[in-house]
Amino acid sequence: MSARTAHPAQVATALAHTFAQAGSEGFVHVRDLDTDAEFGFAPDERVVLASVFKIPIALEYARQSAAGELDPAARHTVTAAHRAGGSGTDGCLHDVEMSARDLAFMMMTISDNAATDLLLDVVGLDRVRRTLDGLGFEDFGVSSCAGLDDDIRRELGLDPARSLDDQLAGIPQERLLALGANDPARSPSSTPRRVTALLAAIWHDAAGPAPACAEVRDIMRRQVWQHRLASGFPDGGAVAGKTGTEFAVRNEAGVVEFADGTRYAVGVFLRTSSAATRQPRVDRAIGRAARIAVDHLRSRP
Repeated sequence: MSARTAHPAQVATALAHTFAQAGSEGFVHVRDLDTDAEFGFAPDERVVLASVFKIPIALEYARQSAAGELDPAARHTVTAAHRAGGSGTDGCLHDVEMSARDLAFMMMTISDNAATDLLLDVVGLDRVRRTLDGLGFEDFGVSSCAGLDDDIRRELGLDPARSLDDQLAGIPQERLLALGANDPARSPSSTPRRVTALLAAIWHDAAGPAPACAEVRDIMRRQVWQHRLASGFPDGGAVAGKTGTEFAVRNEAGVVEFADGTRYAVGVFLRTSSAATRQPRVDRAIGRAARIAVDHLRSRP
């Protein structure tokens, strides 16, 4: 079945098959940024954002920088108070000093949780929330990474003073799948349609001053992960994205930009049946689903 000639119902069938093969539920929304044409597969279902909630944190950093409220070159130190053993500075053994801009860069390009929480301290969670509310995204969840880890420790009865990752070994999968981190009613959440609306606002310079939106777009284009959204566009289409990962959650939201100038905001959110760290079939399904949905929009007259 070619998505280029398919009826929307056929596209939905192809997406359902893609997700079933990956052992997951999927939720998709795609928006043409120039015509506002759209296509969705359960696009108004609430989904766990995971690290996709870092997009509005980057936006708030860029807005404050553009307004002169924040010096992007000011130095900040990632200490043991922020580190939990993940990617980037989050896994460093010693304190790391970097600029506010580079904290945003590490947060968005490799999903560095320590950089995220330090940058959130700098810009203020209340300011992120105020900006989202002012833009009409009252339903868009956001949190510190440490706060989410603390919730998991409490649910599992783990030592609050020890690294979360160090304590997860041996915990039955059914307990991990039942965590609030996988539940959109108990974790930062939104809907695929709302996520692409936020991306559209950033790409249209409607989410803040034009220089701020341009900075967010530039940083998102530098994301290093190519195994999800970008995997669906190996033959063309530059991808600016942000992944999100939790135990049973695999996401990516971003914008695919083609050489002909067309641009598509895409959000693909999966709920899996496994809490395994590595789920390559699910990762590939995100790229396939994005390609199916984007090709469908590109085929429309």
